Amino acid sequence: MASKPSGFLKENFTFHRIILVLLLSCTPDSTNLSYDPSPSQELSPPSVPSIPLSLRTLPLDGHFNFEDIQYAAKDFGGLTVAARGHGHSLQGQSQAPNGVVIHMESLRLPKMQVHAGESPYVDVSGGELWINILHETLQHGLAPKSWTDYLHLTVGGTLSNAGISGQAFRHRPQIDNVYELEVVTGKGEVVTCSGKQNADLFHAVLGGLGQFGIITRAKISLGPVPERVKWIRMLYHDFSMFSRDQEHLISRKITFDYIEGLVYINKTGILNKWRSSFKPSDPLQASLFKSEGKVLYCLEVALYFNPHESNIMSKKVDELLSELSYIRSTLFMSEVPLVDFLDRVHLSEMKLRAKGLWDVLNPWLNLLVPKSKIGDFAKEVFGNILTGNSNGPILIYPVNKSTWNNKTSLVTPDEDIFYMVAFLPSAVPSASGTESLEHLLSQNERIKRFCSTKLPGVKQYLSHYSTQQEWQTHFGPQWEVFVQRKTEYDPLAILAPGQRIFQRTSPKRPVDRVQVHT
Repeated sequence: MASKPSGFLKENFTFHRIILVLLLSCTPDSTNLSYDPSPSQELSPPSVPSIPLSLRTLPLDGHFNFEDIQYAAKDFGGLTVAARGHGHSLQGQSQAPNGVVIHMESLRLPKMQVHAGESPYVDVSGGELWINILHETLQHGLAPKSWTDYLHLTVGGTLSNAGISGQAFRHRPQIDNVYELEVVTGKGEVVTCSGKQNADLFHAVLGGLGQFGIITRAKISLGPVPERVKWIRMLYHDFSMFSRDQEHLISRKITFDYIEGLVYINKTGILNKWRSSFKPSDPLQASLFKSEGKVLYCLEVALYFNPHESNIMSKKVDELLSELSYIRSTLFMSEVPLVDFLDRVHLSEMKLRAKGLWDVLNPWLNLLVPKSKIGDFAKEVFGNILTGNSNGPILIYPVNKSTWNNKTSLVTPDEDIFYMVAFLPSAVPSASGTESLEHLLSQNERIKRFCSTKLPGVKQYLSHYSTQQEWQTHFGPQWEVFVQRKTEYDPLAILAPGQRIFQRTSPKRPVDRVQVHT
């Protein structure tokens, strides 16, 4: 069991929580930090502004004095605030130039609480890492159902985007697996919200890019969890067969628990590299396979099971594989504990860190491509734009959003089935030529330009734009609602300035409808 938090940690958590609320409360037009009075709250004398309930209940020695707060508030005239999770945002999105960055991992206390029962959930801090949630919930025979590929990210960070990976076709994104949130809005209000309570804020914050509030706590849905994973990889020459099989698997009622894919462009020794973690179904034929000079597509799938279900699992795998058109000599399989599978990217991280190749520049690009456009996308991007050997993984897999919650702020293509395509290269500082930062950024621009001119409907995920007009195009019909919500919950545009969606405004000119162009 974990030891009790030290006094220092408790004070550190308390300090950061106070600062978070005060920073967002002390804006020049905001001199009352309290909620509207309710029966559950004490009322302060008329001459003294109310102390927020969230601050009144914090364990402190001493007291707050909120008199004449308007004078202190003037010191924060141009303040902006950004929440930083584990530092995986792109293009400075979690930064606040000339403002304050809240390090959300400092808000991991109080300890997470697992609640079993008919609808189990875990109550966690917004700064908690998903890997810690996995380890804690497994002790209760439970775990979240939807994950990201990399688990060393904060809850608030992934819920502010979406949280999409190879389980999303079945369990939907992480933002659809949340029961309740505690949010500090841009007006300094600490609000508990859910699909039934303060529902508009709840949906705004989920996928809201940090624009409406900072997630300080979340109640995340849990489910029973098997102990082991059958992990399988196979290759395809033809993209149409590859995509057809992926779409077939995600449409099946009985199918794998995880479905993703990878693109290999002129990679040498692919199958030999797999041998360190997987076993070939036909070792002789696998040894004869050559990958050089080819564009190959890897279908990666996984099936969860308990040890006593091994025979049933094997039959299910055989049945599913018999329906697919992969290259038979490239079938590789492995059996691993669930934790090892879900935390698989961290193993790669450790290897890269040992070589000094983890903390480098990552010019990543994530796109959501409609099913009807994926063939044309693959032909141009994998056939013409990316002609060299990629120094980072390229992920590609379909999801079906027909059951997703359409009230959140997440922007996706109009079609129900679309593909996540993630280009995840690394640029080593000393690299030149096709591995240099300049080349990789130029390559990203070529891909985006092709999409914007030839493939309307493609959307960015973990989006990065430089102008509000670009953001307006990105949101499309959702833009007006997005602006309305910004006006309601962060009228001075204090939050998440690094996204470059709204500019910090003066107290006399909050975000308004002038910025909406129809």
